[in-house]
Amino acid sequence: MDRLKSLMDNSERDTDLFVLPEMFTTGFSMNAIQMAEEMNGETVEWMKGEATTRNTAICGTLPIRENELFFNRFIFITTDGSLCHYDKRHLHTSSGEHNVYHSGNHKVTCEYMGVRFSLQVCYDLRFPVWSRNRGEADVIIYSASWPGLRIHAWKSLLIARAIENQCYVIGANRTGTSPDGTYYPGSSMIIDPTGMITASLPEDREGAVTAVIDMDFVGKIRKSLPALDDADDFSINI
Repeated sequence: MDRLKSLMDNSERDTDLFVLPEMFTTGFSMNAIQMAEEMNGETVEWMKGEATTRNTAICGTLPIRENELFFNRFIFITTDGSLCHYDKRHLHTSSGEHNVYHSGNHKVTCEYMGVRFSLQVCYDLRFPVWSRNRGEADVIIYSASWPGLRIHAWKSLLIARAIENQCYVIGANRTGTSPDGTYYPGSSMIIDPTGMITASLPEDREGAVTAVIDMDFVGKIRKSLPALDDADDFSINI
């Protein structure tokens, strides 16, 4: 927590939202029995305190225990301590995540300061149907622990999600090497609705980047090319 507080302290003073990586308190962990917290646990209370003290929203994922089940839960807390959350839908079967955590079954959009944020977690990025903006989101946030082996996919898919959904995309990825040897290079970035990277961190760089979400620009892009109006209609079976 001290390292996160230091990074936030060194960020721009007028920051309205801090986005943290997937499982930011533990690193990506299958040891849910020991690592998971309750919704009234230490980390959620810390997030509420930081949001109130800094007069900003803060979000990221952590392992949560609820009704004897474990969730990789994305928690979004606003300045007044109000909370919304999303449970990761696409669990990474190759690593066995589905054997530990319970999959979410609905999309979540949180409104804050007049901006609608769609919450997504890491592996969700690979699934454009689930990520599809049907007019309900202005920004998609991906909180991630995306490994270096597939970092080109991370960068490419973030840009693709921004272009196809005509919205801003924020990707917050962890850095460092986990105890099992998995290397995470970071490469966090913020992308505008045209697919242009407006802010980014180089690989292996721990830190924070800042960009402005320009809602007028979002409207301009959607008006100039109303591609969302021509999108295929579909339903998602859960």
